[in-house]
Amino acid sequence: MTSLPQTPPAKKLGLVIDLDTCVGCHACAVNCKEWNTGGHMAPLTDLNAYEAGQDGVWFNRIHSFEVAPKDGGCGQTVNFPKSCLHCEDAACVTVCPTGASYKRAEDGVVLVDESKCIGCKLCSWACPYGAREFDSDVGVMKKCTLCIDRIYNENLEEIDRVPACVATCPVNARHFGDLGDPDSHVSQLVAERDGYDLMPEMGYKPTNKYLPPRPRRNTTEGSGGPSELPALPGAEQPFLRWINRVLTR
Repeated sequence: MTSLPQTPPAKKLGLVIDLDTCVGCHACAVNCKEWNTGGHMAPLTDLNAYEAGQDGVWFNRIHSFEVAPKDGGCGQTVNFPKSCLHCEDAACVTVCPTGASYKRAEDGVVLVDESKCIGCKLCSWACPYGAREFDSDVGVMKKCTLCIDRIYNENLEEIDRVPACVATCPVNARHFGDLGDPDSHVSQLVAERDGYDLMPEMGYKPTNKYLPPRPRRNTTEGSGGPSELPALPGAEQPFLRWINRVLTR
């Protein structure tokens, strides 16, 4: 089985994802796919893309949930992007029988060496987050690399040395940096917004963090408008009901 680094990585590179501002547009997933189709884990296979039985590799996937408040008020849509969390105690690494899955000592990024991967899928079974992708075309496992071919690419402007998903997010819901540095932008975001681990009870200590949605206002206090807005014409239609809720936040 594969061992994790004996000493803690010098850096803990990872993502902080703001669930309050993510709009579920899938731009992160699309740009990730475009970049990585020619990147470190290329190609990202697509089979039967326009017919029945599609199969393909996506490092980013976005799930959307309707959350009902406990007080019985209006529900809220939460968009939940998911990719590899680059765990400190990565079960996908320790379960690998060939050393194909490994965690880098210099920055904590979890990667796959395709030349060693035998496609046994043990890593995908060990990952509780469903973040591993099996490329059925070449018979190996693939996963998010944090775009190591971008973040260390000195041919790019410094502002562009971030993962493709971060670079393309239109609402700035994704942030990248060193979560091992308490003074970094991402660490400060986590501290200020009570960022949390996904499924902490599993004990894998994911590097990536999520920022929770902020509570929604149901009054217009402080906005200069009336305390209660009248219902919009046609508010019985789902889309207009949603607009009405937006106007009263």
